[in-house]
Amino acid sequence: MPEGDTVWRTATRLHQALAGQRLTGAELRWGALIDLDLVGATTTEVRSRGKHLLHRLDTGLTIHSHLRMEGQWRVEATERLGPTQREDHQIRALLVTERWAALGLRLGMLDVVATEREGELVGHLGPDVLGADWDPALAAERIGSSASTGSDPYSETDIGSALLDQRNLAGVGTMYAAEVLFLEKVNPWTPVAQLSPETVLELVNRVHGLLDVGRRSAIQSTTGDARNGYTTYVHARSGRPCRRCGGVVRVALIGPVLQQRTMFYCPACQGGLAPADDGRPQRPLGSSPRGSRDSRGSRDSRGRYPRT
Repeated sequence: MPEGDTVWRTATRLHQALAGQRLTGAELRWGALIDLDLVGATTTEVRSRGKHLLHRLDTGLTIHSHLRMEGQWRVEATERLGPTQREDHQIRALLVTERWAALGLRLGMLDVVATEREGELVGHLGPDVLGADWDPALAAERIGSSASTGSDPYSETDIGSALLDQRNLAGVGTMYAAEVLFLEKVNPWTPVAQLSPETVLELVNRVHGLLDVGRRSAIQSTTGDARNGYTTYVHARSGRPCRRCGGVVRVALIGPVLQQRTMFYCPACQGGLAPADDGRPQRPLGSSPRGSRDSRGSRDSRGRYPRT
Protein backbone atom coordinates (compact mmCIF):
# COMPACT_ATOMS: atom_id res chain seq x y z
CA MET A 1 0.00 0.00 0.00
CA PRO A 2 1.41 3.44 -0.89
CA GLU A 3 2.62 5.35 2.17
CA GLY A 4 2.10 8.97 3.11
CA ASP A 5 5.04 10.33 1.12
CA THR A 6 3.83 8.66 -2.08
CA VAL A 7 0.32 10.02 -1.56
CA TRP A 8 1.76 13.49 -0.84
CA ARG A 9 3.69 13.43 -4.13
CA THR A 10 0.55 12.26 -5.95
CA ALA A 11 -1.48 15.14 -4.51
CA THR A 12 1.26 17.62 -5.41
CA ARG A 13 1.38 16.40 -9.02
CA LEU A 14 -2.42 16.52 -9.37
CA HIS A 15 -2.52 20.00 -7.85
CA GLN A 16 0.17 21.29 -10.19
CA ALA A 17 -1.67 19.93 -13.22
CA LEU A 18 -5.28 20.70 -12.32
CA ALA A 19 -5.50 23.61 -9.85
CA GLY A 20 -7.31 26.57 -11.40
CA GLN A 21 -8.35 24.51 -14.41
CA ARG A 22 -11.93 23.88 -15.52
CA LEU A 23 -13.06 20.29 -16.01
CA THR A 24 -14.02 19.72 -19.65
CA GLY A 25 -14.68 16.06 -18.96
CA ALA A 26 -15.31 14.04 -15.82
CA GLU A 27 -16.18 10.38 -15.40
CA LEU A 28 -16.41 8.63 -12.04
CA ARG A 29 -16.83 4.95 -12.82
CA TRP A 30 -17.89 3.96 -9.34
CA GLY A 31 -21.41 2.89 -8.40
CA ALA A 32 -23.93 5.71 -8.21
CA LEU A 33 -21.19 8.28 -8.90
CA ILE A 34 -21.31 7.32 -12.57
CA ASP A 35 -24.25 9.70 -13.08
CA LEU A 36 -22.65 12.67 -11.29
CA ASP A 37 -21.97 15.61 -13.61
CA LEU A 38 -18.84 17.55 -12.64
CA VAL A 39 -18.13 19.13 -16.03
CA GLY A 40 -17.61 22.88 -15.72
CA ALA A 41 -16.29 22.75 -12.16
CA THR A 42 -12.85 24.19 -11.46
CA THR A 43 -10.27 22.53 -9.24
CA THR A 44 -9.30 24.76 -6.33
CA GLU A 45 -6.73 22.43 -4.80
CA VAL A 46 -5.67 18.82 -4.35
CA ARG A 47 -4.29 17.88 -0.94
CA SER A 48 -3.27 14.71 0.84
CA ARG A 49 -4.48 13.79 4.32
CA GLY A 50 -2.41 10.86 5.49
CA LYS A 51 -3.07 8.24 2.82
CA HIS A 52 -6.21 9.98 1.56
CA LEU A 53 -6.52 12.36 -1.40
CA LEU A 54 -8.89 15.33 -1.31
CA HIS A 55 -9.62 16.97 -4.68
CA ARG A 56 -11.60 20.14 -3.97
CA LEU A 57 -13.80 21.92 -6.52
CA ASP A 58 -15.20 25.45 -6.63
CA THR A 59 -18.70 23.98 -6.57
CA GLY A 60 -18.24 23.08 -2.91
CA LEU A 61 -17.64 19.39 -3.59
CA THR A 62 -14.63 17.23 -2.80
CA ILE A 63 -13.60 14.13 -4.74
CA HIS A 64 -12.10 11.79 -2.14
CA SER A 65 -9.96 8.82 -3.11
CA HIS A 66 -7.75 6.24 -1.44
CA LEU A 67 -5.21 4.16 -3.33
CA ARG A 68 -5.38 1.09 -1.07
CA MET A 69 -2.96 -1.58 -2.30
CA GLU A 70 -2.77 -1.09 -6.06
CA GLY A 71 -4.32 2.28 -6.90
CA GLN A 72 -2.61 5.20 -8.60
CA TRP A 73 -3.34 8.55 -10.20
CA ARG A 74 -1.61 9.22 -13.50
CA VAL A 75 -1.41 12.57 -15.30
CA GLU A 76 -1.41 12.61 -19.10
CA ALA A 77 -1.45 15.40 -21.68
CA THR A 78 -5.06 15.69 -22.84
CA GLU A 79 -4.04 15.79 -26.50
CA ARG A 80 -2.42 12.38 -26.09
CA LEU A 81 -5.41 10.79 -24.39
CA GLY A 82 -6.72 8.39 -27.02
CA PRO A 83 -9.69 6.00 -27.11
CA THR A 84 -7.60 3.07 -25.86
CA GLN A 85 -6.59 4.92 -22.72
CA ARG A 86 -10.10 6.26 -22.11
CA GLU A 87 -11.56 2.77 -22.35
CA ASP A 88 -9.08 1.15 -19.97
CA HIS A 89 -11.16 -1.03 -17.64
CA GLN A 90 -8.84 -0.18 -14.74
CA ILE A 91 -9.87 3.48 -14.76
CA ARG A 92 -12.15 4.40 -11.87
CA ALA A 93 -11.97 8.17 -12.38
CA LEU A 94 -11.15 10.31 -15.42
CA LEU A 95 -10.84 14.07 -14.94
CA VAL A 96 -10.01 16.08 -18.05
CA THR A 97 -9.01 19.72 -18.53
CA GLU A 98 -7.97 21.56 -21.67
CA ARG A 99 -4.30 20.70 -21.07
CA TRP A 100 -4.08 17.80 -18.64
CA ALA A 101 -6.05 14.67 -17.78
CA ALA A 102 -5.92 12.76 -14.49
CA LEU A 103 -6.57 9.02 -14.60
CA GLY A 104 -7.41 7.24 -11.35
CA LEU A 105 -6.60 3.57 -11.84
CA ARG A 106 -7.49 0.67 -9.54
CA LEU A 107 -8.55 3.08 -6.79
CA GLY A 108 -9.52 1.48 -3.50
CA MET A 109 -12.02 4.16 -2.48
CA LEU A 110 -13.86 6.91 -4.34
CA ASP A 111 -16.40 9.32 -2.87
CA VAL A 112 -17.83 12.75 -3.55
CA VAL A 113 -18.94 14.81 -0.56
CA ALA A 114 -19.56 18.43 0.26
CA THR A 115 -16.19 19.95 1.13
CA GLU A 116 -17.55 21.05 4.49
CA ARG A 117 -18.27 17.38 5.25
CA GLU A 118 -14.77 16.01 4.55
CA GLY A 119 -14.47 15.29 8.24
CA GLU A 120 -16.91 12.42 7.85
CA LEU A 121 -14.25 10.67 5.76
CA VAL A 122 -10.97 11.79 7.31
CA GLY A 123 -11.91 13.31 10.65
CA HIS A 124 -10.91 10.17 12.52
CA LEU A 125 -7.28 10.48 11.43
CA GLY A 126 -4.51 11.54 13.76
CA PRO A 127 -2.01 14.31 12.95
CA ASP A 128 -0.81 14.05 9.35
CA VAL A 129 2.90 13.23 9.37
CA LEU A 130 3.38 15.44 6.29
CA GLY A 131 0.56 17.90 6.92
CA ALA A 132 0.26 21.41 8.26
CA ASP A 133 -1.39 19.92 11.36
CA TRP A 134 1.62 17.77 12.23
CA ASP A 135 2.07 17.65 15.99
CA PRO A 136 4.60 15.07 17.24
CA ALA A 137 3.59 15.51 20.87
CA LEU A 138 -0.06 14.82 20.04
CA ALA A 139 0.86 11.80 17.91
CA ALA A 140 3.00 10.40 20.74
CA GLU A 141 0.18 11.04 23.21
CA ARG A 142 -2.30 9.18 21.01
CA ILE A 143 0.06 6.23 20.72
CA GLY A 144 0.49 6.19 24.48
CA SER A 145 -3.26 6.34 24.99
CA SER A 146 -3.75 3.36 22.65
CA ALA A 147 -2.11 0.97 25.13
CA SER A 148 -4.58 -1.46 26.68
CA THR A 149 -5.42 -0.94 30.32
CA GLY A 150 -6.88 -4.42 30.63
CA SER A 151 -5.46 -7.19 32.81
CA ASP A 152 -4.74 -9.53 29.89
CA PRO A 153 -1.17 -8.81 28.73
CA TYR A 154 -1.93 -10.35 25.34
CA SER A 155 -4.54 -7.67 24.69
CA GLU A 156 -2.00 -4.86 25.01
CA THR A 157 -1.40 -2.80 21.90
CA ASP A 158 2.08 -3.32 20.47
CA ILE A 159 4.12 -0.42 19.15
CA GLY A 160 4.13 -1.75 15.57
CA SER A 161 0.34 -1.78 15.43
CA ALA A 162 0.16 1.62 17.14
CA LEU A 163 2.38 3.20 14.48
CA LEU A 164 0.19 1.70 11.74
CA ASP A 165 -3.04 2.91 13.34
CA GLN A 166 -4.01 5.97 11.30
CA ARG A 167 -6.00 7.30 14.25
CA ASN A 168 -2.73 7.91 16.05
CA LEU A 169 -0.78 9.47 13.20
CA ALA A 170 -1.73 9.51 9.54
CA GLY A 171 0.54 8.40 6.73
CA VAL A 172 2.70 5.61 8.17
CA GLY A 173 2.57 2.22 6.48
CA THR A 174 4.34 -1.10 7.02
CA MET A 175 7.56 -0.04 5.31
CA TYR A 176 8.22 3.04 7.41
CA ALA A 177 6.96 1.37 10.58
CA ALA A 178 9.40 -1.53 10.15
CA GLU A 179 12.28 0.76 9.25
CA VAL A 180 11.90 3.22 12.12
CA LEU A 181 11.56 0.41 14.67
CA PHE A 182 14.72 -1.19 13.32
CA LEU A 183 16.63 2.09 13.37
CA GLU A 184 15.58 2.71 16.98
CA LYS A 185 16.26 -0.95 17.95
CA VAL A 186 12.71 -1.47 19.21
CA ASN A 187 10.94 -4.81 18.85
CA PRO A 188 7.69 -4.21 16.90
CA TRP A 189 5.73 -6.44 19.30
CA THR A 190 6.73 -4.50 22.41
CA PRO A 191 3.59 -3.37 24.26
CA VAL A 192 3.23 0.40 24.10
CA ALA A 193 2.76 0.43 27.87
CA GLN A 194 6.32 -0.84 28.29
CA LEU A 195 7.87 2.06 26.37
CA SER A 196 8.73 5.38 27.95
CA PRO A 197 7.06 8.53 26.60
CA GLU A 198 10.52 9.68 25.50
CA THR A 199 11.02 6.55 23.39
CA VAL A 200 7.61 6.93 21.75
CA LEU A 201 8.35 10.58 20.94
CA GLU A 202 11.72 9.61 19.46
CA LEU A 203 9.98 7.07 17.20
CA VAL A 204 7.40 9.65 16.12
CA ASN A 205 10.03 12.28 15.32
CA ARG A 206 12.20 9.83 13.41
CA VAL A 207 9.36 8.47 11.30
CA HIS A 208 8.43 12.04 10.43
CA GLY A 209 12.00 12.62 9.31
CA LEU A 210 11.97 9.52 7.11
CA LEU A 211 8.72 10.47 5.36
CA ASP A 212 9.84 14.07 4.99
CA VAL A 213 12.90 12.87 3.09
CA GLY A 214 10.79 10.36 1.16
CA ARG A 215 8.37 12.94 -0.20
CA ARG A 216 11.26 14.78 -1.85
CA SER A 217 12.45 11.79 -3.83
CA ALA A 218 10.83 9.56 -6.44
CA ILE A 219 12.58 6.57 -4.86
CA GLN A 220 11.81 5.72 -1.24
CA SER A 221 14.99 4.95 0.67
CA THR A 222 15.59 4.81 4.40
CA THR A 223 19.23 3.85 3.94
CA GLY A 224 20.21 6.81 1.78
CA ASP A 225 21.00 4.42 -1.08
CA ALA A 226 18.64 4.52 -4.08
CA ARG A 227 20.02 1.40 -5.77
CA ASN A 228 17.60 -1.47 -6.28
CA GLY A 229 17.87 -3.84 -3.33
CA TYR A 230 19.60 -1.34 -1.08
CA THR A 231 16.80 1.07 -0.17
CA THR A 232 15.70 -0.50 3.14
CA TYR A 233 17.26 -2.07 6.20
CA VAL A 234 14.67 -4.77 6.94
CA HIS A 235 11.46 -4.17 4.97
CA ALA A 236 10.93 -6.85 2.28
CA ARG A 237 14.30 -8.40 3.23
CA SER A 238 13.22 -11.52 5.13
CA GLY A 239 15.74 -14.34 4.84
CA ARG A 240 18.51 -11.89 3.97
CA PRO A 241 21.34 -10.54 6.11
CA CYS A 242 20.79 -7.69 8.49
CA ARG A 243 22.79 -4.69 7.33
CA ARG A 244 23.71 -3.91 10.93
CA CYS A 245 24.61 -7.24 12.55
CA GLY A 246 24.70 -9.81 9.75
CA GLY A 247 21.93 -11.90 11.32
CA VAL A 248 18.91 -12.99 9.32
CA VAL A 249 16.00 -10.58 8.82
CA ARG A 250 12.59 -12.15 9.44
CA VAL A 251 8.94 -11.43 8.78
CA ALA A 252 5.85 -12.14 10.92
CA LEU A 253 2.28 -10.97 11.23
CA ILE A 254 1.42 -8.11 13.55
CA GLY A 255 -1.84 -6.64 14.78
CA PRO A 256 -5.22 -7.95 15.89
CA VAL A 257 -6.91 -10.80 14.02
CA LEU A 258 -8.54 -9.69 10.75
CA GLN A 259 -6.32 -6.59 10.75
CA GLN A 260 -2.95 -8.28 10.63
CA ARG A 261 -0.13 -6.87 8.54
CA THR A 262 3.34 -8.15 7.72
CA MET A 263 6.24 -6.76 9.76
CA PHE A 264 9.91 -7.24 8.91
CA TYR A 265 12.49 -7.13 11.67
CA CYS A 266 15.88 -8.37 12.88
CA PRO A 267 15.54 -10.54 16.01
CA ALA A 268 19.19 -10.00 16.94
CA CYS A 269 18.98 -6.20 16.78
CA GLN A 270 15.43 -5.84 18.06
CA GLY A 271 15.20 -8.07 21.09
CA GLY A 272 14.15 -11.50 19.89
CA LEU A 273 11.53 -13.31 17.85
CA ALA A 274 7.96 -12.19 17.32
CA PRO A 275 5.38 -14.00 19.50
CA ALA A 276 4.07 -15.99 16.53
CA ASP A 277 7.47 -16.54 14.88
CA ASP A 278 8.54 -20.16 15.30
CA GLY A 279 12.09 -19.40 14.19
CA ARG A 280 12.04 -21.72 11.20
CA PRO A 281 14.25 -20.71 8.26
CA GLN A 282 12.67 -18.16 5.93
CA ARG A 283 13.72 -17.94 2.31
CA PRO A 284 14.49 -14.54 0.80
CA LEU A 285 11.45 -13.02 -0.89
CA GLY A 286 11.34 -13.96 -4.55
CA SER A 287 13.88 -16.77 -4.19
CA SER A 288 13.45 -20.27 -5.51
CA PRO A 289 12.01 -22.81 -3.04
CA ARG A 290 14.84 -25.19 -3.96
CA GLY A 291 18.14 -24.99 -2.16
CA SER A 292 19.23 -22.77 0.67
CA ARG A 293 21.26 -20.18 -1.23
CA ASP A 294 20.44 -16.83 -2.73
CA SER A 295 22.54 -14.39 -4.73
CA ARG A 296 24.56 -13.57 -1.60
CA GLY A 297 25.81 -17.12 -1.13
CA SER A 298 25.24 -19.59 1.71
CA ARG A 299 24.70 -18.96 5.41
CA ASP A 300 27.51 -19.48 7.87
CA SER A 301 27.37 -21.84 10.87
CA ARG A 302 25.25 -19.30 12.80
CA GLY A 303 22.63 -19.04 10.06
CA ARG A 304 23.89 -15.70 8.80
CA TYR A 305 24.49 -14.45 5.29
CA PRO A 306 27.53 -12.36 4.46
CA ARG A 307 26.84 -8.66 4.96
CA THR A 308 25.77 -6.55 1.98
